[in-house]
Amino acid sequence: MVNRLAMLDFLRFSWIDVLDILMVALIIFLIFRWIRGSTAINIFLAIIIVLLVRVIAEALGMKMISSLLGTLIDMGAVALVVIFQPEVRRFLNSLGRRAETTLQRQHIMQWLFPAWRTRQMDTHALREITEAVREMSAQKEGALILILHNNSLEDIVATGDTLDAEVSRRLIMNIFFKNSPLHDGAMIIADNRIVAARCTLPITERTDLPARFGMRHKAAIGISEQCDADVIVVSEETGGVSLVRGGQVTPINSFNSLSLLLGEKTE
Repeated sequence: MVNRLAMLDFLRFSWIDVLDILMVALIIFLIFRWIRGSTAINIFLAIIIVLLVRVIAEALGMKMISSLLGTLIDMGAVALVVIFQPEVRRFLNSLGRRAETTLQRQHIMQWLFPAWRTRQMDTHALREITEAVREMSAQKEGALILILHNNSLEDIVATGDTLDAEVSRRLIMNIFFKNSPLHDGAMIIADNRIVAARCTLPITERTDLPARFGMRHKAAIGISEQCDADVIVVSEETGGVSLVRGGQVTPINSFNSLSLLLGEKTE
């Protein structure tokens, strides 16, 4: 009788146990929401199942299976870091951007680092970009434009052809003209200058994207998951315009709204 009661000890909960379970459940929920739609979701579910089986085995006193699963989990810890590397990187990038935005609003970054600043876009550059996008949309010329803010992205700039030109609607349209040698890839704009063209962007690993999204949209989402840049996409098939920020795609229904959205980062 005493042994049976000892086996049921794990069923006795205190407030600490309830709090512990709720915190673990919250962590699992946040991780699940974060990687939902990625290729790692099936691996994550398998890990949860293994952990649950181990907890049940330990509670029931099944030493052999508990020891086996414990060894498997310990050996797989390093492998998990490699498997979830894209998700971990995306999470840390997002966390850093949110912290940076919060500190920027409180002017803490400027106080701690006087040389630190956010790239500002002047009215002329903003108008030239908007007008170029308007005309490329009407002509159904595909385009992919990155507007940098705090992140410099030297590694992405290095994949293309370095430029140093004033932001001009004619230059933007000439670069993305179908027969131009620079039209394939992304243009990067920083400090009111066109700094590079024909740049290669990372493709997102998300699998929950609509079928209508082509490689330009996937590249825009991929780079926006890793930095704070605004990415403008002009579809070559439909002429539709989208603004991608933080992995979220916002369809542009009017070019006034595009100017307003881009202007949010310059205030």
